[in-house]
Amino acid sequence: MTRYRESVRSLLKERILDAAYERVSAEGWDRLKMTHIATAAGVSRQTVYTEYGSKAAIGQALVMREVERFLTGIQDQLLAHPDDMRAAITAAIGYTLRTAADNPLLKAILTSSRGGDEDLLAHLTTRSEPLLDTAITMLTAYAAEVWPDIDAHSRDLAVESVVRLTVSHLVQPALPPDLSAERIAEITMRVIQA
Repeated sequence: MTRYRESVRSLLKERILDAAYERVSAEGWDRLKMTHIATAAGVSRQTVYTEYGSKAAIGQALVMREVERFLTGIQDQLLAHPDDMRAAITAAIGYTLRTAADNPLLKAILTSSRGGDEDLLAHLTTRSEPLLDTAITMLTAYAAEVWPDIDAHSRDLAVESVVRLTVSHLVQPALPPDLSAERIAEITMRVIQA
């Protein structure tokens, strides 16, 4: 019976996140109210609070769910270039930046009002540790498996650099995605070869 309850609760949490995603994408984070999420999800406001506790917790869950989706796509890009490290890195970064440009949630995050404790942009900037830790952990494990000949210190520095630079380009794009991807890949390769 416990597994059944966990499954139902997991589905409920996903339904709440789906409702929040749709509302944020359509109207922005700053206009989102727990009541709106509850109505869209077909649950009570108390249920939303019971499952997540706060609007900030929903924001964190939304961001982390998107991170997991991005990491799946990044992994696919890396696997498509098993014998060419530069091509794999460029493809993964390019995928991230191009996909982000069309992502409704990310657009809502980047165009929302700034300031306040519940600012969703903070999950990409000042409170980005969970995002960065998740991405760095996944990519470090991948790099260690696929490129075992690179010394661990250089590999770790390269992974952290590529993640932080890519997030920076997501938040404040300076160049077209493919050019940014090439430049970040060049920096990463230099770190690895140093």
